[in-house]
Amino acid sequence: MSRVVYINGELVAQDEAKVSVYDHGLLYGDGAFEGIRVYSGKVFKLREHIVRLYRSAHAMMINLPITPEEMAQVVVDLCRKNEVTDGYVRITITRGIGLGLDPREVKNPTVIIITDKLSLYPEEMYTEGLSVITVSTRITPSQSLEPRVKSLGKYVGNIQAKIEANRVGAGEGLMLNIEGYVAEGTGDNVFIVRDGGIATPPPYAGILEGITRNTVMGLARDMGISVEEKLFTLYDVYTADECFLTGTAAEIIPAVKVDSRAIGTGLPGEMTKRLIEAYRTLTRTEGVRI
Repeated sequence: MSRVVYINGELVAQDEAKVSVYDHGLLYGDGAFEGIRVYSGKVFKLREHIVRLYRSAHAMMINLPITPEEMAQVVVDLCRKNEVTDGYVRITITRGIGLGLDPREVKNPTVIIITDKLSLYPEEMYTEGLSVITVSTRITPSQSLEPRVKSLGKYVGNIQAKIEANRVGAGEGLMLNIEGYVAEGTGDNVFIVRDGGIATPPPYAGILEGITRNTVMGLARDMGISVEEKLFTLYDVYTADECFLTGTAAEIIPAVKVDSRAIGTGLPGEMTKRLIEAYRTLTRTEGVRI
């Protein structure tokens, strides 16, 4: 079946979907996005993704032409139209069409929603774990770009970091902030396990406040596991009992080697495996039905 794409209120065949070459998202990376998962015919964490999208738009002074409730309904309707049972939804918004940097000259924001399949890592990496390297590309400091805005332009740095990881065959790249503290992966949040508790960098470290990150923190607390948001360095990662990464596409994936150093036993840890199982159970039971 040929998929359709939502563009500015219209459904267009995937092969015919087009945006203007004058679109500010294309010209300047002037926009924001969300990636959302669908499991077993239900859109997972739809409200949370829509809330973050509209907060990003508000921070960037992009006035979207539809309400959050209407946007959520479009996502559900598009998934139904494309017969999505398990897959990925990408919402992209831009300021609109206009040549020139000045946003005052750009009107009518662009809204694009697509559905597709996405498998970030093969299943064996969830059972065997990832090898991770620390990359030289630092995350953009919050003095330059607000990290809680999931903007299009911000991800150029993440792509450069991913290129570094790819060049040496690593499964993922670990990014530090300007101060040298551990921040995040190229597309994931970072957790370490030590002495029965877990820790993850706080938002003020310059990270994207991930929806999967917050979900995992809630699951851990429900399981009686202590959770801290705190700054830590590579030393803390190297000497952790376990390490794992979280993200909408990645879900929860163990990191068993960082910069050629085995983490813990060098195998996925028991707490990581417990959280993976709890998260997968949640994705099977929670969500907005299509």
